[in-house]
Amino acid sequence: MSNQDFHDELRKSVRNICSDYPDEYWRKLDETNSYPEEFVDALSKAGFLAALIPEEYGGSGLSIVEASIIMEEINRSGANAGACHAQMYTMGTLLRHGSEEQKQKYLPKIADGSLRLQAFGVTEPNTGTDTTQLKTTAVRKGDKYIVNGQKVFISRAEYSDLMILLVRTTPLDQVQKKTEGLSVLLVDLKEAVGNGLTIRPIRTMMNHATTELFIEDLEVPVENLIGEEGKGFRYILDGMNAERILIAAECIGDGYWFIDRATKYANERVVFKRPIGQNQGIQFPIAKAYINLEAAALMRDKAAELFTSGKSCGKEANMAKLLCADASWEAANVALQTHGGFGFAEEYDVERKFRETKLYQVAPISTNLILSFVAEHVLGLPRSY
Repeated sequence: MSNQDFHDELRKSVRNICSDYPDEYWRKLDETNSYPEEFVDALSKAGFLAALIPEEYGGSGLSIVEASIIMEEINRSGANAGACHAQMYTMGTLLRHGSEEQKQKYLPKIADGSLRLQAFGVTEPNTGTDTTQLKTTAVRKGDKYIVNGQKVFISRAEYSDLMILLVRTTPLDQVQKKTEGLSVLLVDLKEAVGNGLTIRPIRTMMNHATTELFIEDLEVPVENLIGEEGKGFRYILDGMNAERILIAAECIGDGYWFIDRATKYANERVVFKRPIGQNQGIQFPIAKAYINLEAAALMRDKAAELFTSGKSCGKEANMAKLLCADASWEAANVALQTHGGFGFAEEYDVERKFRETKLYQVAPISTNLILSFVAEHVLGLPRSY
């Protein structure tokens, strides 16, 4: 089977699962601010969330090209991959930097879905994207780390068994470079909650199951340290390109969903005895949004191919995330405008997806930080912050 045939089959398989979870399913979850347990279980059982885990650990052993196709098709179906996307890429820190014992212990269970590694504890309320300044500390005492601090916008913590947690193990004033002294711990959330960890949900404009974490004298076994102590910042950065590419893919899926809905509605909606799609004022914005989406998708493809080849792709991954997020946001606005008043009605689902895709202007990295990265590291302009 050629790559193209395989990718076509993969898209079809993802669509088949998503078809069991129509608009009504997501609408109801949005109304009740509930987590899509059944949907995530179905994806897990089908092996889609284990795409990037090597076969030797029970995964599919696919490349990020295939992983991005899965994410794209989930969102194109009208679903929200944000409910489970971290299961696909967060394990990369464990896979690339964990001990063989850790990988054997956790990866097969993550692959079959019996363990969820959905939570990624980095962001803090007082430091935001200035990660090296984070205040959560871990002090070693015997065979345990004692952790204290606070995290915010930690999504899916209530629906995850494990969490990748970034902490400072060496005080900032005792390191030569501010990127040193940070470490990664693997936290068993079932044991931690009530024993030093408190999870508080944050209500947001979309159903994203995000939380803030309060950590007070939480004990984490030293054996749960991933890689070397003090090297955690590099480990976290190591997985960022994969995250950027997969988020870009979700944005592409959203964009196509908006274009599909806008086109269908513009063909069916008759005003002044003609379909509104006949009017250039309607069709031109849809066409422009489609063109920009197709162009953005090419950058996603380029970044994924470079990543798969083991080549440097920081520039391309960041540019793909920015372009795809901008393209999906343009398509969202076009779809809403095309639907007019009905675009604000829950039953058409446009307003729900509109809220969901807006997130990617801000997370997991804001548009401005990507522009700063390109300006400084690609174009050689002075650092702006």
